[in-house]
Amino acid sequence: MHEDQIYLELKRHQENNEMAAMATIVRREAPSSGKQGDKALITSDGKVNGWIGGGCTKGIVIKEALEAMKEFSPRLVRIQPSTGSPEQKGVKTYKMTCMSGGSVEVYIEPIMPKSNIIIFGRSHIAMALCEIGSAAGFAVSVVSDLAEKEMFLNASNVTGLGSYNRKCNNNDFVVVCTQGEDDEKSLLAAIESNPGYLAFVASRRKANGIFNALKKQDISHEQLVKVKTPAGLNINAKSPQEVAISILAEIIQIKRSEESQLSTPLSTQEQELQDDLYINPVCKIPVQKSTAKHILEYHGEKVYFCCDGCKESFEKEPEKYITTLP
Repeated sequence: MHEDQIYLELKRHQENNEMAAMATIVRREAPSSGKQGDKALITSDGKVNGWIGGGCTKGIVIKEALEAMKEFSPRLVRIQPSTGSPEQKGVKTYKMTCMSGGSVEVYIEPIMPKSNIIIFGRSHIAMALCEIGSAAGFAVSVVSDLAEKEMFLNASNVTGLGSYNRKCNNNDFVVVCTQGEDDEKSLLAAIESNPGYLAFVASRRKANGIFNALKKQDISHEQLVKVKTPAGLNINAKSPQEVAISILAEIIQIKRSEESQLSTPLSTQEQELQDDLYINPVCKIPVQKSTAKHILEYHGEKVYFCCDGCKESFEKEPEKYITTLP
């Protein structure tokens, strides 16, 4: 797969709110099949898009990429004939068991789906939030019939209120800071998009007035209580910039809290991947049964290997490894 195609695949996963990991060979010694600069995108279902080598290397990279996504932590993976080097923080060392030999070092970086801040309105708070939200790494969109692109240079797009029809997910953070311009219409559109986080920049008195108007439009009490108002953390903010900082701080607090609690049950797809992985009894490297090329049958059971070297070692001394069979 060409590098441009890898990045297109990455973009598609981010748009679909899916995690992935980018693996890049940063160093190699011949005769390893992977070359310096080769890269691949590993998705959460264990698929490899690109090339980082086969045999031992592929199995190790899949294993470490899945761990990197689970822990939200990058790592350098070193695969070499000898594992005698001292342990280093952030470095995982494996023994190269493939008969082809050589060594490679692969940097694996987990890539989280990009979080979005969707701002309704063109107020000074809206402009300040767009600027600092973009600087913090969020993708920022603005929804307003009166806003101009020149007012929000850091926004990825500026959309009219009538054109807004987004269905949000937990990676979308919506802030209504219209401050007198289309308050009711904007808050209604924001509520109907059903984001995980929705804040309304208004005093409690003003917010209650808007809420009462929305109740007449069949917006339920359960929908209204999800609206955070006043918006942001209570830091005694006064200026538009300070209010924007308090809102962004609250968004980051919620985002990081959700990330730390991502110990959800395995999805069907993830369970299928777990079932497809087989621990090579020789080098303890996971092998995908569906794509394994080195297989033999021992006492009526299939044994899968990452490379010809492991298969040959097992054939010579099966009793040495039989106790470690999965």
